[in-house]
This record gives sequence, C-alpha cells and structure tokens, in this order.
Amino acid sequence: MLGKHDGAVFSFHDRWWLPAPPDAVRDVLVDLESYPLWWPQVVAVASLGPDDARALCRSTLPYTLDLVLHAVSRELPVLEVAVAGHLSGWVRWRLAAERGGTGLHLAQQVTVHGPLAPLAAGLRPLARWNHRRMLAGGLAGLRAHLAKHAEDEQ
Repeated sequence: MLGKHDGAVFSFHDRWWLPAPPDAVRDVLVDLESYPLWWPQVVAVASLGPDDARALCRSTLPYTLDLVLHAVSRELPVLEVAVAGHLSGWVRWRLAAERGGTGLHLAQQVTVHGPLAPLAAGLRPLARWNHRRMLAGGLAGLRAHLAKHAEDEQ
C-alpha cells in the first residue's frame, strides 16, 4: 500500500552485452565508489560501510536522486542492491558468459519518494525516457571502462 508521500512504482528491464568476462564485469559493478569514474550520471558516491553507500544520480532531467544502496548479493550470477532514499526497491544484475563476453540482464523495481512522488505517476513517460538516458550513459561508460582495463592488463 502506498503512503501519502509515495509515488508510482516503476519496473525497468534491459539487456546488455559487454566484451569482458563475467568476473571482470562483476568486479566493476560491485565497486560502487568507482561508479562516478565511468558512469556520468552517477555524480557522487560515498561509502557508508562495507555493504552500504550513498549515491547522487542525475540524468537528463533537472533533479538529483539521493539514494542509499545496500549490497544484498555480490556473487555471480546475480548481483543485487537494495535501494532507499528518493527511491525504494531493488536493482538486480544477472550476468552470464555469452558470445565471448558477458550477457547482462538488468531488472529494477522502485517506488518514488520525496519531492518527486506526487508527480511520478503523471510523468511516467518522461521518467522512463530519463531512465533510458541514464542507462545508455552507464552502458557506454561501462564498455569504455572495461576496454581501458583490458588494455591496461596487456
């Protein structure tokens, strides 16, 4: 049941292919503090302990999400993070060796809280577009980061 300050529930799914083995992809995805180095829309991350971090995310629309992330699983094949703050819910990355790299399925379910909550349901198409932009930045940044890391190892 939604409270009076809760907004819409959003579910997102995406499939990526990355030219790196699952272990290398996992190592980057579980290192939350390094996200700002490769994901342009993750503007800051601060460690709150071994399994927790605070992240500020800003995609194309002019607002910044303030999130608290808790690592639920860091082991292959499924990485999972619980999300709290402006959004609450979870994000799961399912990784599998595929075609000489890694197939990655992203699943996310979150409820919007805070100042955006009253607007979330009415702005669903805009929020989905903004999320796609954020994911596109993450995919491009992750591919470039993995490629640089592979070059550095040679």
